[in-house]
Amino acid sequence: MTLPTPSRPVRIGTRGSPLALAQAHETRDRLCKAFDLVPEAFEIVVIKTTGDRVLDRPLSEIGGKGLFTKEIEEALLDRGIDLAVHSMKDMPVDQPAGLLLDVCLPREDVRDAFVTLDGTTLADLPKGTTVGTSSLRRRAQLLHRRPDLRVVEFRGNVQTRLGKLENGVAKGTFLALAGLRRLGLDRTISAAPIGPDDMLPAVAQGAIGIERRLDDDATATLLDAIRDRDTETRIGVERAFLRRLDGSCQTPIAGLAEIDGERLRFRGEILKTDGSAAFSGEREGAVADGGKMGVELAEALLDKAGTGFFSDL
Repeated sequence: MTLPTPSRPVRIGTRGSPLALAQAHETRDRLCKAFDLVPEAFEIVVIKTTGDRVLDRPLSEIGGKGLFTKEIEEALLDRGIDLAVHSMKDMPVDQPAGLLLDVCLPREDVRDAFVTLDGTTLADLPKGTTVGTSSLRRRAQLLHRRPDLRVVEFRGNVQTRLGKLENGVAKGTFLALAGLRRLGLDRTISAAPIGPDDMLPAVAQGAIGIERRLDDDATATLLDAIRDRDTETRIGVERAFLRRLDGSCQTPIAGLAEIDGERLRFRGEILKTDGSAAFSGEREGAVADGGKMGVELAEALLDKAGTGFFSDL
C-alpha cells in the first residue's frame, strides 16, 4: 500500500462548523497514529452544504438529512476529495451509487444534554418556559414529557445556539453530549446529561462515520486501521430500525443499541411531532441477530401505533 505524503495528501471532506472540523481532525489524527504519518499527509477540505447555508427554516421544510451531505458526496464522486467525515446521525440510510459508508470511529457518549446559562434543570423549568431545538425528535420527546413548555425553532451550530441562549431567545436547549465533549465544552457550560431512560437519543448519535468511493481500495485499506467494529454493529442495528420506519429529519424517531459481550439490547421509540403520543419497546438477543431485532422492533411499534401515525408530518 502506498501511504499519503505531504506532496500527495489524502483529502478529507467535511462541513465547516467547529464540530465538523473537530471530527475531521480526529479522523486525521487517528490515521496519523495508525500509520506514523505527519498531519500534512492529509488535507482537510471544507465544503459548505445547503443545510449550512439555509438557517432560517426547519430542516423538515427544506429537505431533511440529505441537506448536510449532498455537496460533500458530490465532491467525493467527482474525486475532489478522497473520503468524507460525517456525524452519523445526520446521514440518510441510503447512499448515492458508487459510495460506501461502512466505517465508524469509536462512539462517544450517546446522551443528550439540557443546556442553560444558569444551570436550571429541565425538571425545574416553570410552566410556559421557552425551550429551543431544531430536532423534531427532541421537540416531540420534550412535549410528551412537558406539554406545558413552549418550543421554538433553534437552527445553527453549537456556538450559534449558545449565542441564542445568551440573547434570550430561549431559556434552554438540547445539545448532544458527544459534540460538547469533542469541542471541549462539556465542562465550561451548564450541560445536564439526560439518560437514555428519560430521553432516548437519535439513531447513531455520538458516532462519526466515514464515507468513501466504492472502488477506492487504497482508502478502504487506510480506514480499516481505525474502524471500530462494535460501534459499526450498534449503528447497523439502529439504522436497520430507521430504514424500516423510513426515517428522516421529518420523523421523530429514537433508537439505541448497546452491546454486552455477545448480547445486544436495542431500544426504540416513535412519537407524534406534537408529543401527544409515543410508542417504545425493546429487543434483546445475540449480537449476530441485531439487524433482525431492529427491523422487528420497528414493525412492532408500527403495529402498536396504527395506520397513519406519521400523518401529521
